[in-house]
Parts: sequence; structure tokens; C-alpha cells
Amino acid sequence: MSSHNYAYHIRKTLFLALPVCFGQLGHMMVGFVDTAMVGHIPGIGSKAQAAMNITNSVYMLVLVFGLGISLGMTPLVAAADGAKKPGRITEILRNGILLNCSVGAVLFLFLLFLSPVLRYLKQDTTVVEIAIPFMNVMIFSLVPLSLYSTCKQFAEGLSDTRMAMLISLGGNLLNVLLNYLLIFGHWGFQPMGVMGACWGSFFARVFMALGMMAYVYFKPSYRIYRDGFIMKGFSKPLLKELLGTGVPIGLQWVFEVGAFSFAGLMAGTISVATQAAHQVALTIAACTYMFASGLSAAVAVRTGNAFGRNDVEEMRKAGFAGFRMVAIFMFSCAMLFIFTRHWLASLLSEDPAVIEIASGLLIIAAVFQLSDGLQVVGLGALRGLHDTRFPTLLTLVAYWVIGLPASYLLGLYWHLGVSGIWYGFVIGLSFSAIGLIWRFERISRSIKTADAIPGKVI
Repeated sequence: MSSHNYAYHIRKTLFLALPVCFGQLGHMMVGFVDTAMVGHIPGIGSKAQAAMNITNSVYMLVLVFGLGISLGMTPLVAAADGAKKPGRITEILRNGILLNCSVGAVLFLFLLFLSPVLRYLKQDTTVVEIAIPFMNVMIFSLVPLSLYSTCKQFAEGLSDTRMAMLISLGGNLLNVLLNYLLIFGHWGFQPMGVMGACWGSFFARVFMALGMMAYVYFKPSYRIYRDGFIMKGFSKPLLKELLGTGVPIGLQWVFEVGAFSFAGLMAGTISVATQAAHQVALTIAACTYMFASGLSAAVAVRTGNAFGRNDVEEMRKAGFAGFRMVAIFMFSCAMLFIFTRHWLASLLSEDPAVIEIASGLLIIAAVFQLSDGLQVVGLGALRGLHDTRFPTLLTLVAYWVIGLPASYLLGLYWHLGVSGIWYGFVIGLSFSAIGLIWRFERISRSIKTADAIPGKVI
């Protein structure tokens, strides 16, 4: 087996990760742009941002479960690519399309009947009445996003990341244009206010889905996989394998996003300005997280590829190179948050009260940047080793047994307000980061063959 130093692995991972990072950021910027532009709607900007927070508390919780299931494709494709098995890659694509689009449709129906529940979450009545129609439109993007993510994860499993970046950035530019036209009413369009933001996001995501599907279908080097778009001859064992890998990943995302969503609802019990500030600060922090998430995806591909080649030494180096890279990046982001916090908050809001609260939360976000980056790369490194069950349990404990109770005690019980709620994030993310690094160190030393099952070798 070949042996390379960490500098080699950092270069290779960075080459693979940068397009994913910018693609993830482009995807995240859809929400960033929505938050920023509705925050500048005259008279209701803060309430519109609070409504987006309520919507995201429910919609994003369901969305990330579906997207997490699609992530189960990437390590399987990467391992099959490392083992030179194109026939299996085609089967993964076919079954992945069926599974992920079906999950998206089911989640759409689930949210369609769930939206009235928002009225019973003890939030500001005016904010809720803005949030419900907003979510009723946003849910239509679930199936397009499922298709986009399926094709994106397939390509990433083959170490092809640039086109997803370009399509994601293109979708973001389209979203900016549509928001400009629909929110404020330009070029003959009637101003739709906050509803213009959700329709802009919907059409941008349809564009992303069609663009990514066309790329995978028509790319000449992917012609050998084109039968994957023929929807017949499905494999129950492979669907089960995709679910076995993807469902734990989806649950990991649900536990993390759900903790932040529930914290947003806690912030909503304090005041509308507090909830809007939580949405502003969380949107900014999510941008750096998406960069770390892109690095995590690259690490998953590189550890998965080495796992498929049965190259344990390279697998370990690929994982630890990712930890080193994300630590440096997130520390830099923490410094940025500290020194530019007021300016960053003012980008998304014109309300002085919201800006003041959000800038304070960004200091706390700076504290948990390192833990947040390390834990998401840890999830990616373990995903490449097909180890998803233990990380799922760990995230459940970190966020719902440790983090959220700490947020409640510090924020509401001991009256530290939204700052106390965010201190709970620091505690939960730190626990998760330490546990996942330990898990990768232990399990990567235990794997001896590419056919080893992580849960059985320890």
C-alpha cells in the first residue's frame, strides 16, 4: 500500500473539498439571502425573520432528514469506485433515485398536514400567521431537493464536486434575482413581501434539481451509469443498505438541527426581537458550518475510497488531515465573528435591538466554532467507514440529553436569556466533537479489511 504524508492528504482533500464547500455555501446562501432580504421589508422585517425561524424550526427538521438519507449514497459509491465496480455504482444510482424521491414525497405529505400545528407552539400570533403560508409553499421544494441531493451525492462519491458547486451558486443567483422581483415588486411584478422569498427559493431549487440531473445524465464519462435512470429492476438488499446507511445520517442531522430549532422556539418565548436575532446569528453561523460540512463530505469520500481499497493507513491519514484543516478554518472564522459581529448582524437586519442581540450571540458562536467543525468532520470521517449507528447515538446524547437541557437551564430557568440558550450549544457541540474524534481514532485502528463491519470489530 502507498503511504503519503499529511501535506499530501491536505492537498488532495482541499482540492476535493473546495468545490463542495462553495456549493454547500451556495445552497446555504439561499436561506441567507431570504433572511437578509425579508429583514429589510418595511415595517415587518423583524417579524418576517421571526416567522422564518419558526418555519425553519419545523421545515428544516424534516428536510435534513431526507437530505441525510441521500448522504448514505456517497460512501457506498466511493467504496464501489475504489473497488472498481461500475455495475454496483449504477445500481446505487437507480435505487438512490427511487428511495430519495419517495422519501421527499412522504415528507411533503407529512408537512402538508403538520403546518397548522405551528399555532400551538406558544409563539407570537402575528409571526405564526406569516409562518404558516410561508411553510406551505416551502414544502413543495422537498422533492426537487431530494433529486438534486441524490445526483449531487452520486457525483461526490465519484470525487466529482465542481459542477454541483456551479449549479448551487447558479441557483443562489437565481434566488437573489427572484427575491428582488417578488419581495419588493420590480420589473412589473407585484410586491409579495415574505411570500416572494419562499417562491423565489422554490424556483431556485427546481433549477438546481434539473441542472444536477441533466449533468449526471449527459456527462460523457457517466454514460456507463446512465441505466441508473431507468426506473426498473430495483434491489431490495441495496435499498435496505442505503436505508441502513442513510437513516442514521438523517437522524444525526435531525438531532443537531432539531436542537437548534427547539432553541429557536425557546427564544421565541422571550420576545420577537430575540427570536429574530437568533435567526440572524444562526444564519451567519450556518455559513461557516456549511464550509465545514463541505470538508466533511470530502473527508467521507477520501476515507471511503481508502476503505474500499483496504488501505487502512491512508484512511486514517485522510481522516486526521480533515480534523487539522477544519480546526484551522473554524478558528479563523471565530476571529472573524468576534471582530466583525456588529457589521455581520447589520447585513441581515435594520432593527437596532435585533442587531445588538445577534452581535452578542456571534461571540458565543465564535466559542463553539472549533467544536462545531470538528464534530461535523468526525461524522464525515466515520461515514466513509460505514460507521453511522454509534455517531447517531452520540449526537442524540450530545444535543438532546446534554445540550438542550443545558440551554433550558441556563437560558430560561436561570434567566440568562438567549445567551444562556446558546451556551448550551457550546456544551453539546464540545461533547459531540470529543466523542467523534475518539470514535474515529478507535475504530480506524480496529478495521483490518475493507469487508469489516465497524460495529463488529470493536
